[in-house]
Amino acid sequence: MFPSRRLKNLTTSVFTEMAELKAKKLKSGEHLIDLSIGSPDLPPPRFIKETLQAHVSDDSLYGYAITSQLEFRKAVCEFYNTRYHVEIEESEVLQLLGSQDGLAHLSLAYLDQGDILLVPNPGYPIYAASVEIAGAEIYPYPLNADNNFMFDVNSLADDIKNRAKMMIINYPGNPCATVASKAYFQQLIEFGLKHEILIVSDFAYSELLFDSHEPLSILSLPRAKETAIELNSLSKSFNLAGARIGYAIGNPTFLKPLATIKSHIDYGMFHPLQAAAITALRNGESFLAEHKSLYENRKKTMISALYQIGWKVRAPDGGMFIWAKVPAGYTSMSFTLKALDNGVVVTPGHAFGSEGEGYIRLALVQDGAKLKEAARRLEPLL
Repeated sequence: MFPSRRLKNLTTSVFTEMAELKAKKLKSGEHLIDLSIGSPDLPPPRFIKETLQAHVSDDSLYGYAITSQLEFRKAVCEFYNTRYHVEIEESEVLQLLGSQDGLAHLSLAYLDQGDILLVPNPGYPIYAASVEIAGAEIYPYPLNADNNFMFDVNSLADDIKNRAKMMIINYPGNPCATVASKAYFQQLIEFGLKHEILIVSDFAYSELLFDSHEPLSILSLPRAKETAIELNSLSKSFNLAGARIGYAIGNPTFLKPLATIKSHIDYGMFHPLQAAAITALRNGESFLAEHKSLYENRKKTMISALYQIGWKVRAPDGGMFIWAKVPAGYTSMSFTLKALDNGVVVTPGHAFGSEGEGYIRLALVQDGAKLKEAARRLEPLL
């Protein structure tokens, strides 16, 4: 009994190794400050929980959902119009069980053997994994300080352009914690139109932006709907990661293949969760402002603490991570292991692709006091 060949390259070795090492430390009684996983440490606001509690008590809501509620799709439309200045209709919304649901299944919906998916390097691991599952090919495009984390798609070889069927982008980014400019998005739209490539914008960190940055949806630009779709989620914006609430928006023609795949995989989102999502999208403005402020304060606290110990790292533009270049003499993994020995759990950068070597990712998922303590524990490594 052998597993499918498609699993051959689906390794989780770095993450598995880190989980095992962390478990050993905890078992021995060590107190760890975990900055490795991008899962919100705070609960959703009370008004969302109250809506969920009320609907969970309704005995009529435990059947299959099959499709999303019209009110859910309307709420997404209202949210995008108000916050991102994107006008969409209910037919342009596809409900997802978290944005990773869509990212994981898009390759199955669109790619055949010989097709190429352009993925950011470094980038969220599901991007590459989805291609392995679909049996297509990956072309990792580099994101680094030299290209200001915005890869010049026009520099691709003609063969790659001709075989590429999709391109995933992620701004604000994980792990790089950067944002893109309107000019870059316009370049991507022109690239997609010219070469008939579907541009897939992973916009999961849309509400976590710092300093003067404002949320920028690629769909707010001219002609974007002719070549792009966008995936978003309530996981990070409303601290609902475990609830798995997400959606894709765009031209219904582009969404239909994904909807077809999903129709054979799941039976829709639990109705009480849809009710909670509707409440969040329609009544969350003040919470989102407070939430953004909280993460911005954490970012400032951690950056300041790292500067004080002599580690000058790049301040993130948004998201919930700091993408830090490790001090001279370390690899991503050697620094990660030393940090673990000092009681701080981080993620080695090479787990996100070859361009991540020499970096670590620190998640801003602890309060200010713990972030300062984490920096103090890291000081002996510098």
